[in-house]
Amino acid sequence: MFLDLRRFTTATAILGATLLLAACGTGSGSKPSIPSGVGGAYKVGKPYQIAGVWYYPKEDERYDATGIASWYGPQFHGKKTANGETFDQEQLTAAHPTLPMPILVRVTNLENGRSVVVRLNDRGPFVAGREIDLSRKAAELLGYERKGTARVRVQFVGRAPLPGVPGTVSEGDTFTVPKPQMDESERRVTSVPVTSAVTSAALAAPVGVKTAAAGVSAAPLPGPSMSPVVESDMMQPVPDGTIKQVPVAPTSGIYVQAGSFQSFTNAEAVHQKLLAQGVQNVQVSPTMVDGTKFYRVRVGPVSDVSAADASLKSITDAGNAGARIVVE
Repeated sequence: MFLDLRRFTTATAILGATLLLAACGTGSGSKPSIPSGVGGAYKVGKPYQIAGVWYYPKEDERYDATGIASWYGPQFHGKKTANGETFDQEQLTAAHPTLPMPILVRVTNLENGRSVVVRLNDRGPFVAGREIDLSRKAAELLGYERKGTARVRVQFVGRAPLPGVPGTVSEGDTFTVPKPQMDESERRVTSVPVTSAVTSAALAAPVGVKTAAAGVSAAPLPGPSMSPVVESDMMQPVPDGTIKQVPVAPTSGIYVQAGSFQSFTNAEAVHQKLLAQGVQNVQVSPTMVDGTKFYRVRVGPVSDVSAADASLKSITDAGNAGARIVVE
């Protein structure tokens, strides 16, 4: 697996300086376009560790999550992505810690209603509280290039084609390629049953290390922004830059979710623990996910991304390694 630790170092430095930019470049650059998909391969990947945090890649065709998006650009233009493609900041691409590559995902900016489909072909961002890292061009189309971060929704669309590879599709065709192949060691990891704690990893990490929150959306978005991925998205073999304007709630709240549990007793135990540690504005709220009731333990809403980052750090430092930022 290709993991560029320079991205982690750069993103961490920026986060420490501003608490706003997770892997953010400046300027649009004028370098030549590099075709997406050239030299790439289908990849799910094995569990890996970055800075003491374990990540568990897996296929998830129902992936639908909210969180904070960052972006990356000039400093990585022309470098290899995690699945062997060449990163081009002017293409509509993205990085995610656990989803397979390459796939298409729809990313919606919940602050302005702009929505685009991007090609996910890289790993990252490796900064707590970040859901996805978009290319500079994608961030520009979604309207947050200058700001550096945005509240977003990420939805799985389908697997993306590999240009020039037999069995894949060309532009304008329906996407019908086989599923990415996993070796047996990867299959054993991804087939472990989910436990009652939605945010727990499917495979226990070694003792003494942190675990990344599982990519599960335990809270459907309210109101008109809850629209599903449409068939036209699934028929789209490559991102074409089309911006959809979708209705979003006028006030999107940011929360830090410490956990989501099928057992109210477990949720209340986390609730009381956080209160005892001085964490304020903690609630336990029920929600239905695929017909099953879960109890979410959340802090918030908080005022902005900086406040969410600070709250997330205090909650994870208190021993809740699976905590994550969510947006409603």
